[in-house]
Amino acid sequence: MLTTDRMDDTLIDVPRGLTNVVAAETALGDVRGHEGFYHYRQYSAVELASERTFEEAWYLLVFGDLPTRPQLDAFKRRVADARTIPDEVAAMLPAIARVTGGTDALAGLRLALGAVAAVDGIRPLYDTAADARIDDAIRVAAVTPALLAALHRLAAGEQPILSRPDLGHVANYLYLLSGTAPDARTEHAVSAYMTAAIDHGFNASTFTARVIASTGADLGSAVVGALGALAGPLHGGAPSRALDTLDAIGSPDRIDAWVTDAVLSGGRIMGFGHPVYRTEDPRSRMLRTIAEGFGGSRVEFATAVEKRVLALLSELKPGRELHTNVEFYAAVVMELCGIPRSMFTPTFAAARVVGWTAHILEQAADGKIIRPSSRYVGEPAPAPLPPAV
Repeated sequence: MLTTDRMDDTLIDVPRGLTNVVAAETALGDVRGHEGFYHYRQYSAVELASERTFEEAWYLLVFGDLPTRPQLDAFKRRVADARTIPDEVAAMLPAIARVTGGTDALAGLRLALGAVAAVDGIRPLYDTAADARIDDAIRVAAVTPALLAALHRLAAGEQPILSRPDLGHVANYLYLLSGTAPDARTEHAVSAYMTAAIDHGFNASTFTARVIASTGADLGSAVVGALGALAGPLHGGAPSRALDTLDAIGSPDRIDAWVTDAVLSGGRIMGFGHPVYRTEDPRSRMLRTIAEGFGGSRVEFATAVEKRVLALLSELKPGRELHTNVEFYAAVVMELCGIPRSMFTPTFAAARVVGWTAHILEQAADGKIIRPSSRYVGEPAPAPLPPAV
């Protein structure tokens, strides 16, 4: 990492949006877009998602190594203990669900998480020792799915239900949503998706979390800020829109006409294209395999749409590297697993909060505030002050 004389105020021009600018160093993972590969620490993220549990990947990011069996069992107990929603916050959730109208789960989560941080007395990172920061990180990430599920049930006119300590993190989330513990295949499918969604480079929400953490603010504030960034349509995406596309096409005989019209009219085909990958998104490949394991007409239609969309994009947009992204098959898999469409993006957030908190811990250990400069392009100053009116 380059060092800069703090007294030198020479401006350095960088690309708009900070594209390819190294803003920090991280040992948590990386995305190699031209290879179609990304990793958590030294391990393939897709292999971890396919072959290990969500808690194992979580432990890896927080502590630096994969856990032994005793360490994993202890960590699962620690996570289960951290799921409990404080009574004071539980009493607020019906009002939060009403305020957000049941249509904006991320807005509700921002309110609820802020309340948890306040009730728990989560202190600024600047004033907190490393072990206490880890406690706060696990607490915030563990309670997030419980808050999301409770808000979802309240919006649907149902009462929230209590977590089950005997269930793993993903299984408990699905149980809190539906009231029924998932079968092994459903649990593995959602676990694979959520594990693959934990972290993915220095995206806007992760960078936001690190900027806030660099100020020494409390961990809850950093996560709430990241949630605000994720809510933006240019970042968080909406896997449910991929299903909207499938519904709009309707049948195999309409694929070519629908896609051609969408492309020629300047529309976007949801679930295709990615700002980083120049080859197939490895997450999409994994989730396609999981979807095909379920089988059925929905999966057959989705694979037919994918095949024709890729062919038509290649024909209509020659020279563009457009491939299926994670949202397309994430939507199919979540639908197959019974997750409501309104909870697709919140489910992504429930996974990504683990990555955010890991980055927050890393940034807090760095101790350097992120404070870039801007170039003023307005009217020359100082200008004469006009007479008062």
